[in-house]
Amino acid sequence: MTTATEIADKIAGEQNLSKAQAKSIVDSVFKQIAEAAKSGAETNVAGFGKFKIKETPEREGRNPATGATIKIAASKKLTFTPAKAVKDMLNG
Repeated sequence: MTTATEIADKIAGEQNLSKAQAKSIVDSVFKQIAEAAKSGAETNVAGFGKFKIKETPEREGRNPATGATIKIAASKKLTFTPAKAVKDMLNG
C-alpha cells in the first residue's frame, strides 16, 4: 500500500522540494478532487483517469441475521475510471 506521505516523499525527491512542501501539494490535489466531487463536478486528469460521483438510489435489502426487510438509504460514492495509458501499463 502507498500512502499520501510516501507519494509526497517521492515527489520531494524528484522535484527538489522539501517533504513538507510536497505533502502540502499532494494534500491540496486530493482536497481539490474531493471539493469538485462534492459539488458534483467530474475531475479529468489527462493520461491518468477520471474521478466522478455515482449516485445509488434508495433500495430494499435484508438484515442477514433476522431476514427482516430494511431500507438502504440513497448514497453517493466517488468512482475512478483509469485512462487507457494507465490500463495499458497495468495489463502490459
